Amino acid sequence: QRRIVMIGEESHAPYQRPPLSKTHLTDTGSDSKLAFRAESFYSEKQIELRTGRRVVALHRHRRKAVLDDGDALDYEHFVLAVGARNRQLTIPGSDLHGVHYLRSLDEAQALRAALRTAKSMVVIGAGFIGLEVAATAAKLGIAVTVIEVADRPMARALSTTMSAIFADQHTQQGLRLLFGTQVLRLLGEARQVRAVEVVSNADAPTQQIAADLVLVGIGVVPNTELAAAAGLAVGNGIVVDQTLATSDPRVSAMGDCALHPNVYAAGDLVRLESVQNAIEQARCIAARLTGKTAPYVNIPWFWSDQGNLKLQIAGLSSGADQAVLRGDVANAACSVYCFKAGQLLAVETVNRPAEHLQARRLITQRIALTPAQAADPSFDIKALIAGAQAPG
Repeated sequence: QRRIVMIGEESHAPYQRPPLSKTHLTDTGSDSKLAFRAESFYSEKQIELRTGRRVVALHRHRRKAVLDDGDALDYEHFVLAVGARNRQLTIPGSDLHGVHYLRSLDEAQALRAALRTAKSMVVIGAGFIGLEVAATAAKLGIAVTVIEVADRPMARALSTTMSAIFADQHTQQGLRLLFGTQVLRLLGEARQVRAVEVVSNADAPTQQIAADLVLVGIGVVPNTELAAAAGLAVGNGIVVDQTLATSDPRVSAMGDCALHPNVYAAGDLVRLESVQNAIEQARCIAARLTGKTAPYVNIPWFWSDQGNLKLQIAGLSSGADQAVLRGDVANAACSVYCFKAGQLLAVETVNRPAEHLQARRLITQRIALTPAQAADPSFDIKALIAGAQAPG
């Protein structure tokens, strides 16, 4: 068996990140339940796990990886699964106590502790992470205000139709949402954050929103520095081909850091921030390294639990020119079908998991569904899928 070494900058063994912005924030149990594997798994599989270590240089011509402790490891193949880091807030007061980010377990532990005593909270950024945490904090009885510079929530990921549904639902459940609003500075007292100063437009007066806790969720930056220093092609991520190999065939990249061609993105290179993408890209690389090379062609899909709202997305809606609503909007059990020139690109569902699974099949199998059919509540999409799979 060939040597396998896993190197991670965090002190923890590999763990699940999705619960960090949801159940983990209110869970008083052990953090061990987040672990992907029992500690014994790594020794049993003869995987060397080096936590608290960072690769500082990749010498590709000698096939050596240099660690921050000076150790150098020879490699036959190197996989960059370096992810992304939180985009930092760079306004006055950003360094005050009580200002939090959320991406790692350590950050989640600090935020969980802060939520126990917080009375008022401001979330900067109405993306997935911001709204997941906001919904959790509101359930704890904290007064939560979400500030977003765009004109709607999750604008990068959702149709305007589904964004409006989530804005309405979150407002009904007690969140205060401020869109088209810019954060100017954070105000503190004795180095502790106490308020957030914002403005809605250039002519409007500024206002101050009380906050003894601030969560910053303004996106991430892919970690491309190591790859770039090693002379690999980078852009908004580490550039890879259809098999996830970089410009050096002995180096691969996967997950949040990988800028890859995707058949569901009209030939464009995309960088996807999702657990599904990271897991399936890992499988693709593992297959190639064991002699079963195949292109990465998995359909992108995403999910986000925000209080009692389960959002699921199948496909990529970029470029869509028509959105068709289906289901019960009033009770937040509905779907939005996104089309481009009559072709289905993506389906967004809330609290309709069965329909999400149908949507993945519709898109991957390229089963023709028209906007008129999607808009007709009596049209049986399940029967359409079954008919497309019927023999003959």
